[in-house]
Amino acid sequence: MLPGQGKFGVVISKIPVMQSGLKVIFNENLPDYELSFCRSHDELTLLQLRRAVLVVADISGEIAHPRAVCERYYSLMTQYRDIHWVFMVSDSLYPLAVELLIRPESSLISESEPVNRLIEVICAGSRAAEQISRTLFAGDEDSDFASYHSAAMLTLSERKVLRLLAKGWGINQIAALLKKSNKTISAQKKQRNASLIATQQR
Repeated sequence: MLPGQGKFGVVISKIPVMQSGLKVIFNENLPDYELSFCRSHDELTLLQLRRAVLVVADISGEIAHPRAVCERYYSLMTQYRDIHWVFMVSDSLYPLAVELLIRPESSLISESEPVNRLIEVICAGSRAAEQISRTLFAGDEDSDFASYHSAAMLTLSERKVLRLLAKGWGINQIAALLKKSNKTISAQKKQRNASLIATQQR
């Protein structure tokens, strides 16, 4: 079966030119996707969410309430776990996206990524889940968000542990959820604390 054959996807962007550009990309490279377009997550319908196997959400540019937007997407991801969520993120929103949008169902790519990278992520489907583009990592070097910078340098597993610790989970609970030993979780907790201390001393 060809990539995208018989599949339904939703493109979300408030920018008409972005919608048009993504439509062309799909038509030329993934023509078997049936697409629907929205200006924001608020326009998503239950029918779209039930049918979709892919959502490409453009959250770049100026956003009035970025945390609220990311939290809404987080809520949708927890409800619709069969969808591969691909977020096109600007460098300025990268720290917030890492905090709220990294899940087993999602991928983060930079708005400045080449077209072929977007296609690769979409074609990879679940194999691309929880990936963050290297372009975003590079952009974070100059970020003013020092504490987020230290988090971004952690491994994916360490970021998972960090998020769960921040939510008040205990080491035993995290070890059980992630199927890791208590020793591993404790080591990652120490790494997280060391990163935070290093950030505070800058």
